[in-house]
Amino acid sequence: MTDLRDINAKSARGNRPPERLTTHLDLTEKSAALIQQRTGRIDAAHTVIPDFWTIARLACLFHDCGKINCEFQRQLAEKGYFWAERHEALSLGYLHLIPDATHRAWAAVGIATHHRALTGENARKTTLATLYQGTDLTEWRDRFESLPEAAAEQLAHWLHETATRRGLPTTAPIPGHGYTTAAHTEFTAFLATWRRRTSPATGLAAVLLQGAVTYADHLASAHGTLNTAQPMNADFARTIKEAFPLKPHQERAAKTPSHVILRARTGSGKTEASWLWCCQQAALLQAEGRGTPRVFYTLPYLASINAMTTRTTEKLGREGLVGPDHSRAGDYWLQQFCCPDDETTRVQAARDATHRKAATKLFKETIRITTPYQLLRAALVGAAYSSRLIDVANSVFVFDELHAYDTKRLGYILAMMQTLEELGGRIAVLSATMPDALTTLITETLTGDVTCDDDSDSTQQPRHRIETRNHHITDPAALTEITHHLRAGESVLAIANNVAHAQQLYDNLTAALPDHHGTLLHSRYKRGHRGTIEKAITDRYGTDQTRNKTRKGGFVVATQVVEVSLDVDFDVLFTACADLEALAQRFGRINRIRAREAAPVIIHTPRYKQRRGQPGLYCDGIYPHDPVSEAWTILNENTGNDIDENEITHWLNRIYNTTWGQMWRQEVLRHRDDFRRAFLTFKRPFDARDQLEERFDEMFDGLEAVMEEDLKNYKEALHQDVDANGKPRISGQLLASEYLIPLPHWGSAKATYDTNLKVHVIRGAYSDTDGLKAIHNPGGATGYQLDQLA
Repeated sequence: MTDLRDINAKSARGNRPPERLTTHLDLTEKSAALIQQRTGRIDAAHTVIPDFWTIARLACLFHDCGKINCEFQRQLAEKGYFWAERHEALSLGYLHLIPDATHRAWAAVGIATHHRALTGENARKTTLATLYQGTDLTEWRDRFESLPEAAAEQLAHWLHETATRRGLPTTAPIPGHGYTTAAHTEFTAFLATWRRRTSPATGLAAVLLQGAVTYADHLASAHGTLNTAQPMNADFARTIKEAFPLKPHQERAAKTPSHVILRARTGSGKTEASWLWCCQQAALLQAEGRGTPRVFYTLPYLASINAMTTRTTEKLGREGLVGPDHSRAGDYWLQQFCCPDDETTRVQAARDATHRKAATKLFKETIRITTPYQLLRAALVGAAYSSRLIDVANSVFVFDELHAYDTKRLGYILAMMQTLEELGGRIAVLSATMPDALTTLITETLTGDVTCDDDSDSTQQPRHRIETRNHHITDPAALTEITHHLRAGESVLAIANNVAHAQQLYDNLTAALPDHHGTLLHSRYKRGHRGTIEKAITDRYGTDQTRNKTRKGGFVVATQVVEVSLDVDFDVLFTACADLEALAQRFGRINRIRAREAAPVIIHTPRYKQRRGQPGLYCDGIYPHDPVSEAWTILNENTGNDIDENEITHWLNRIYNTTWGQMWRQEVLRHRDDFRRAFLTFKRPFDARDQLEERFDEMFDGLEAVMEEDLKNYKEALHQDVDANGKPRISGQLLASEYLIPLPHWGSAKATYDTNLKVHVIRGAYSDTDGLKAIHNPGGATGYQLDQLA
């Protein structure tokens, strides 16, 4: 006779013994209660499911009951044995303990969907409908009947007793109840209901319930914890106010009760204004019973996310309150732990970094610095991502630098803003320069009140003087002028639009001035090299060096990766022409803290060419022709003038008030509405969305590859930390990642895939100074040039 105490939910892992089924169910329900406390009432869920959190907690308590099956227990105990059925389907057999029929039906949703999609074509894993649709009771019993009868009865009594102690409604078990038969009845009803299309409101409530169960399950499985306080509160707002006199736009932000769009010049305290707004919104949401709101600060580039994470942590004055949420967060934590060259210490630092990243993945922190892409992943829903919908509900969002996204990405982000607002979110959009066309799109997208504000009531001296040149930045005339400034002892930033031009300019400058300090930066370096380069640039040209009067002369040649990622301050800028938003960001690296009179920003004439696989002309293969051409006209009209940054907004309005601007608006709206209709109405809430995930990876992540000559080092780093079976741990993958080079997703055509190491491999030319120069086809010829890469 099998006793309930002998039934496990998890097998032994590492030094961790097997985990009892009742222990896991207990932890999952407690996790759901904690998530309820942190999230509060979600109107989008409670309007459809009034007892949402009661049902979610019941579903969590029951979600893995099917693991009591003897074949599942054999799978846990016997290595290599695999049970082909789904335990969550059998778990439905215990729902008779829930007295209310509506509660039972909704609890079935949370239980049945917490691992697999219900329907959908081309799903990576077999869907529940494919597995069980049309299965009659006889076949169902043949597949599920192997139950330890005594333990099954004991489990029913344990569920009832535990639910009663937690204040959850259940009835006493019925002796001799047929759990397998009951599971078939419940699953048949569930399938019949959810294979059909449903209303958007019902579909959203359903995936929120799914998210609550998967969130609690993951948290319990990891034995994780959640921060339950929001440090962006009245005390933090008071700290900001005491640090310096507030400017008018900052005072208004601290009192704004609604969504906000804030245009504020570099150095005007835009970030502090957003923090004050976050404190106000968090307090308002808490007063409405919305739990502990999370704060999400989004930025387009990983380096700027890392910098903002450090800045926010330092301002709060406590570690562990802020989490960077992006694909390479492990790199950030590894750098923070400052591990020395000693390999033993480095391995431990990688383990610590991996654990810290995992905590953020479980949504531990109530302040997250992230990319909009991580928020968009909630649209993937399913067992893997629906928990993100619960995490973002009743939260506060700051979107910084929206200008950095193309029309498709911007449309997707605007569609997600609609859903975030529907889930009780408050939204702020920040920019140093924002055209009215984008402001209008945002106000049209959101249904609530939007306050539009700027810092025009504050006066600041101009930082920049516009100068234009009628030759390209790679021409000899540009080289001559740059060397003149360098010989005068100045610090020079030169920005090209693509990697090939940056490498060419850097090589020419180092040949002309071999004794001058020069650095090259672009996006095609190995991870380890790029981090070292960025640190060296900041150490030499950072704003702190300007304040301390320790900044030295020298030059940096870069692509647009330098636009918003580094807090640096140079004497003069030489830049290829680009669209005006990008140029404004480049200007921001010059005379950044207004320590000098207006400094020259020198823009070189655009050169247009066709772009791989796309119609029309692009400036240096990167920026569309029309907005660059309009910007070049405006810059020539203002050459020799000192400029106020607010003037750039007027220039942008002029550019967007053209035929191109009208087309831009229509493209953004089309992508916004298409994405919302396809993925954010949830009319088929439990369809697999694997193809959308692949599309996201192509749009946002690209891929990373290792040079063929680095494979040996990559493998050695990977195996610095392995488990008992010799398989690399995640921390080993983190140590090996310093050899990875980022590529666009279409770069996979020029790479091979090492199935043993699970990494793309490329052949080509690379140096620590220049980065990636080219990728060769398998036959040896150059098959990939860098003149269309930033």
